[in-house]
Amino acid sequence: MLNFRHDDDSFLKLILTLSLILLPITYLYYRRSNSTAPTRPVVNQNANAASLASQGRTAEQQQTKSIMQPTRTDLDPPKDDPFTLEQLKEFDGSNPDKPIYVSIKGTIFDVTHKRDVYGAGKSYNIFAGKDGSRGLGMSSLKLEDAVPDWSVLDEKDLKTLNDWHDFFKKRYNIVGKVSDLPEQVADKIPPN
Repeated sequence: MLNFRHDDDSFLKLILTLSLILLPITYLYYRRSNSTAPTRPVVNQNANAASLASQGRTAEQQQTKSIMQPTRTDLDPPKDDPFTLEQLKEFDGSNPDKPIYVSIKGTIFDVTHKRDVYGAGKSYNIFAGKDGSRGLGMSSLKLEDAVPDWSVLDEKDLKTLNDWHDFFKKRYNIVGKVSDLPEQVADKIPPN
């Protein structure tokens, strides 16, 4: 009869060694492939810092609340109440007893339910109580860009502005129209 004892010991050691190596690898592969945690994109911090600097902001000022929210189905029918740009200033979020209005391309939206974003001292308050169409089109949070004259926007920025207008129409009640927009844009607003 043949003696396999030496070969059996070697084979057993090989199996044990392979098991010790493959078991942790299999476990890690299983954990990774069955993970329910969403993956996070890698953020280029230098690009983010450059983007903030181009807007005249620092990383500390970047702590902004998001305005993103789902489309609402409970909106009131749109109103056509006329507001002058001067009257619109009363709804800038500085008075907690008054609503907050933002105008885009002459359409006035009630953003009061997002006071944590548009209220006094908040991240997007720059657009409250005014028509800041140019700034929205340019994706700028600079005070000097938050003006109603969007006639200087290039095609890309105009698309961005129109996207913002569509976004707001689906999420905020329309409470009126600006009656005294600058001439260069007043004729660009389609009639109702």
